[in-house]
Amino acid sequence: MIKKIDHIAIAVPSIEEARSYYENVLGLKLDHIEEVAEQKVKTAFFDVGGVWIELLEPTTPDSTVAKWLENNKGKGGLHHIAYESDNVAAELSAAESKGVALIDKAPRKGAGNMNIGFLHPKSTGGALTEFCSPA
Repeated sequence: MIKKIDHIAIAVPSIEEARSYYENVLGLKLDHIEEVAEQKVKTAFFDVGGVWIELLEPTTPDSTVAKWLENNKGKGGLHHIAYESDNVAAELSAAESKGVALIDKAPRKGAGNMNIGFLHPKSTGGALTEFCSPA
């Protein structure tokens, strides 16, 4: 069962360049920066009333985030929305049973020691959707 919006992810070419907007303009405090080697990204998290803003920076040119940025002419932007769930595997299975195309057939590890799984945007009205739950 979906509990809440966990985070909103924004792809950026550089966390160091992008974070000044979140800190200096919006007045948010950086919680932590983490590299997720398996996904070839570095992430930065800002807490906004219990919902995280996650900045995603590619660490390799062949990462999915690097490809997304390339398709977006190198400009950052909204990448995905993540919903916290009790059971990522069950959410993926339920979505698939309703005809939704999956990116992940089974949960995998993500930032913050979370189990994650993505739905393909071609089945979600164009919005890349993630389910996540604490591991």
